[in-house]
Amino acid sequence: MTVIETSRLRLRPWFEYDQTAFAQMNADPVVMRYFPAPLSRSESDALMARLQSLIDQNGYGFWALEHKRTHALMGFVGLNDQLIDSGFPVTPLTEIGWRLAASYWGKGYAPEAAKAVLQWAWQHLDLDSVYAFTTLANQPSRRVMEKIGMSDTGMDFDHPKLAHDHPLARHCFYRIARPESY
Repeated sequence: MTVIETSRLRLRPWFEYDQTAFAQMNADPVVMRYFPAPLSRSESDALMARLQSLIDQNGYGFWALEHKRTHALMGFVGLNDQLIDSGFPVTPLTEIGWRLAASYWGKGYAPEAAKAVLQWAWQHLDLDSVYAFTTLANQPSRRVMEKIGMSDTGMDFDHPKLAHDHPLARHCFYRIARPESY
């Protein structure tokens, strides 16, 4: 069971008791403004089960993000594989991603957790690069990408799961290469 820790944060597997806080975050229109729609409770529960299933299957995934002092679920940060022909500019690839409850924004938690996940990835996975993507308008997420050392590849694309004319369809594509020290 992988657990990644920083001075303030713990990335860990998902537990049934996370469902309520996770559902509240996924139902928040502010948190979900760069996603097609907020999630219902059943959609959120199904997503959490899928996230844990991928962790069980791969040994990594989008881990639950917990505040070490309060033990509160803050959201998730982690890694996800995209397969060949998945519609992304480069495939196969491993992406890094995050989603935090709005009350945790602006405190450096996302970059702190993402840097720890990248360090774990370089130490445990045979990856040359890690990628991230978001809708073009999502400046907060793009700032996190830049804070963790990622660069915009300039390979903007239409997200394969959104209609071409959807307002969130156009995505930027960021990359970070494995440091030579690993």
